[in-house]
Amino acid sequence: MTDTALGPFVRYEVADGFATLTLDSPHNRNALSSRLVAELLRGLDDAAADDAVRGIVLAHTGNTFCAGADLTEASNADPAVAADERTRTMIGVLRGLIATPKPVIAQIDGNVRAGGMGIVAACDIAVAGPTSSFALTEVRIGLAPFMISLTLLPRLSSRAASRYFLTGEKFGADVAERIGLITTGAEDPAAEVARLRAELRKGSPQGLAESKRLVNAAMLAEFDAAAEELAQRSASFFGTPEVHEGMLAFLQRRPPSWAE
Repeated sequence: MTDTALGPFVRYEVADGFATLTLDSPHNRNALSSRLVAELLRGLDDAAADDAVRGIVLAHTGNTFCAGADLTEASNADPAVAADERTRTMIGVLRGLIATPKPVIAQIDGNVRAGGMGIVAACDIAVAGPTSSFALTEVRIGLAPFMISLTLLPRLSSRAASRYFLTGEKFGADVAERIGLITTGAEDPAAEVARLRAELRKGSPQGLAESKRLVNAAMLAEFDAAAEELAQRSASFFGTPEVHEGMLAFLQRRPPSWAE
């Protein structure tokens, strides 16, 4: 039995009216493997169905909140199958975070890359520590941030979206707060999340649910209107020579041919 098989990839705990879903797959930097995604969606469903849960905290172990798609898993599958699974996975996760009636707080104290950025943007509140870093790396492996644009574009300023979608460069929590990706930076993310949990507990369950619905209505409507087209566009990229080269270069830890 391997170490990765010993425990869950998403730990689920309920305390003081909040469900904490902790991404715990450090061997692949909490990448969105099929197993991690299934456990995350199950956790969101469990939290939504539990009347004792007032809100959800999405946390992580290790130095990476989420590295995005599991490229190793994708490289071992048929390109067309991998493309469809990847896009459907992101639709399920992002929509689940937006549509769950419980407020979701992202507690970040590490790196966020690619699809992980879309998850942060889908959360209602996001708190990041001073060593956190963020990057949209899709363009560097021949892709584009198709599905996660559904949550990122409503959050980011247009200038910031252009810059970071196109360059793939890293930025810190201070910039993430300034451009609207996160709610606030904090020296101690866990302490700030604890404070926010106390504030949220002052709200009634139906008041919180309806307030979240009001805030997310436009995002959810655009999500449902555009998701299928973006899924098709995303799928069309997998199997192209540039994506093949980009993913191979990533796995071989070398620059892709266009960057040499």
